[in-house]
Amino acid sequence: MTVTAPAKAALEAPARRKWRTRLPAWLSVAGGTALIALHASRYGGWLVDDAAITFAYARNLSEGLGPVVQPGAPPVEAYSDPAWLALLTVGRLLGLFDHGTIFGVPDYILFPKALALLCCVGILVAGHLAARRVTDRAWVVTAVFGVVLAAIPSFVIWCFSGLENSLYALAVVCLAVWLFRAVLDHRLSSTRVALVAGGLAAFAALTRPEGLSYGAAYPVVVLIWQRRSTIGQGLRHIGLSIAAFAVPTGAYFCWRYLEFGRLVSNPTVAKGQDAPGIETLGRIGELVSYAGALAVLVLASVVGLALAGTVRWRRGLVALLVPFAIALAAYAVLRPDWMGAYRFATPVWALGALITALAATEVLRQARPRVRALLAAALLVGILPSAVSFVGQSQQFRAAPTFPACAVADRYGRTFNAYADLIGAREASLLLADLGGSSLTSRLHLVDLGGLGDSRVADYIHDNDPAGLRDYVFDEVKPTFITSHTHGSGWHRIPLDPRLARDYDQIFDSPDADGFPGGDWIRKDAVPNQAVLDKLRAYARSHTAVVDRAINMVNLTAPGWPNNCGPTLSPGQTQLSRS
Repeated sequence: MTVTAPAKAALEAPARRKWRTRLPAWLSVAGGTALIALHASRYGGWLVDDAAITFAYARNLSEGLGPVVQPGAPPVEAYSDPAWLALLTVGRLLGLFDHGTIFGVPDYILFPKALALLCCVGILVAGHLAARRVTDRAWVVTAVFGVVLAAIPSFVIWCFSGLENSLYALAVVCLAVWLFRAVLDHRLSSTRVALVAGGLAAFAALTRPEGLSYGAAYPVVVLIWQRRSTIGQGLRHIGLSIAAFAVPTGAYFCWRYLEFGRLVSNPTVAKGQDAPGIETLGRIGELVSYAGALAVLVLASVVGLALAGTVRWRRGLVALLVPFAIALAAYAVLRPDWMGAYRFATPVWALGALITALAATEVLRQARPRVRALLAAALLVGILPSAVSFVGQSQQFRAAPTFPACAVADRYGRTFNAYADLIGAREASLLLADLGGSSLTSRLHLVDLGGLGDSRVADYIHDNDPAGLRDYVFDEVKPTFITSHTHGSGWHRIPLDPRLARDYDQIFDSPDADGFPGGDWIRKDAVPNQAVLDKLRAYARSHTAVVDRAINMVNLTAPGWPNNCGPTLSPGQTQLSRS
């Protein structure tokens, strides 16, 4: 049967209309992704050192060596992001990560940043699904959502740091959008909604430790909208959601205890995370200051107008505000993070941007022309100072990014490999405070002075027992090499312990600005003769000093550390990436 041209055109017309209606949505997601990627490109190949700890675990798991930071090391849970670790391990098994270069870019940089970008795509798609449920112009909301996320340095910095922030934000946003749509579709009290909500909360909990708090999101939303006549049904679905949350998280906790002998991760112990007090909620003010008090006031007013006005999807907005409140509380109760740029606030930025994009778009749509113009002017006046501040924050971080993994790989991995080669040591150990890049490049047995990779050290830090830590170092561990710098030295005071001068020779002297001792030491019984010690000190003067000076001067862009540290990172390397 022959189809005539008019009939064929009639058949194709619905497909063309469908494609045209979808095009704005795809463009809004693609545009937001491009803006986020453009902002991320300002920081080059920078990866924070803590991310490399998870990289090392992914390498060892994929090679069948177990959950260890180095081959032959005892099992210690130095990572705190098992879901992110699983993705990196799969990537390595597929040959996409930690093998070499892809299009000339080291895959240990490209793969985690590509994963982060995919997570950002998922965040924008989830935002679009929320917007599509309440407006015919969902692409406008998605576009605003993408622009706001791309503008926030804290969000972009930590999503592309090599850490799990992007995956964590994706899990939290998906949970919030799932609850939002379920409330508006009157499906909140359904088995499927309860199970999926519990599963998403469990995924968040397996991505970040504080993700456990999102197990409360579905129960709280159900209780807010629960009627007395259906309380029994609501409680049953809450039980289902809790079960869906508890089974995977409980299984991981059981495995953790059997494998590592702890119910919490080693970093949680080392960082001394204790039960918070009500005063910690004051830390939310830090985020208000970062985002800009005027911007927060204006945007909060817009959300308030949406809640108090005639917005037909108010109930859904309340459902979004529940995980947002959890995100704020989770940030507040965590101990302050030394890495800066509000690393733990990523879900706050993602949910806050989505809520304000939805509320602002709806309030402006409903307002009369004159009121709409006033609201638009207020938004512009409120947001402009924050935009200027964000530009400055981005420039500041680009000039001095938080401790790059490549700097650590050079300073404490490759440098000490060279020291060990110079003394002819086949087996040697190193006490250090920076584990990430070192764990990927060092052939020495590493003893983590920060406690992340050593459970004994973590206990001493948690118990505030620096004397016990020093006894452990000098009387039990007796490392071949010791390196110490400003971070943490004032607490453990290892450079001031008389046993250091008794048992060790200094290779390299690097005091801090106030004259507190720092540098590199070697056990006296590991040095064959004075000539070898002289060679070590000469190497330190010509090589170590250059790297150390760059780190101390925070001139981290000079050696190229934010870009890459060579095509591969492997144990035993001695060639510095700046060479």
